[in-house]
Amino acid sequence: MKRLSLLWAVILSVMSWAHAAHEAPSSAATRPAACIPAEKNPEQHEAFLRQIQAGKVGDLLFLGDSITAGWRNGQASQIFEKAYGKYHAANFGIGGDQTQHVLWRLENGELDGIKPRVIVLIIGTNNLGGGAAPQDAASGVRCIVETIRAKLPDTKVLLLGVFPRSADPSDPMREKVRKLNELIAKLDDTHHVKYLDIGDKFLDGKGNLPREVFPDGLHPNAQGYLTWADAMQQTLDEMMKPGAPMTNP
Repeated sequence: MKRLSLLWAVILSVMSWAHAAHEAPSSAATRPAACIPAEKNPEQHEAFLRQIQAGKVGDLLFLGDSITAGWRNGQASQIFEKAYGKYHAANFGIGGDQTQHVLWRLENGELDGIKPRVIVLIIGTNNLGGGAAPQDAASGVRCIVETIRAKLPDTKVLLLGVFPRSADPSDPMREKVRKLNELIAKLDDTHHVKYLDIGDKFLDGKGNLPREVFPDGLHPNAQGYLTWADAMQQTLDEMMKPGAPMTNP
């Protein structure tokens, strides 16, 4: 009888192991693409690594896609230097990046050997533009925040809401952005991660996104970057203070 019981125990153990092994790939397959690191723009990535090696990343790092990368252009670069030069800020924005591309960059050296006090992160609009659901894009943002926290536990994250898309407030993309921002706002932990939505600062009284600020309905011009800097300055300055607690308005 004991031998029979032992045999059944072995059979059940093997069945349990086989079931778990069968379920694991299925679980991985359901992971949102937004959370699976994917390589893109390796040349620009290598340029960022050279910045790190040269010691050109100070107390503030901007991380994102073309909207962040645009700080390097024309008048926006002058606004950037005036607002953030005192923090020796670096800009790791790459045009076209989605959350999975930023994740790949972070897992391949872009947070190694640096200790910024604050990382300004805005990402996810290209996921939506590529057809991803807001929930999937939000999962990607969460994975980025978790990666930053794991690699740089002493660094604070200023997580910006994705900016409005399309001049017309009735465009379906506006609702997708709203839903995405609603989800990522929950990542604010009042201690290391601060969520800030400045999207309304770009809109007129009727909710339109003026062409004078976002000429293509997606990317800000110099006026848009100035509005961004002004809207974010007080929060960022508070977060940059050594040991300063974060408070929600």
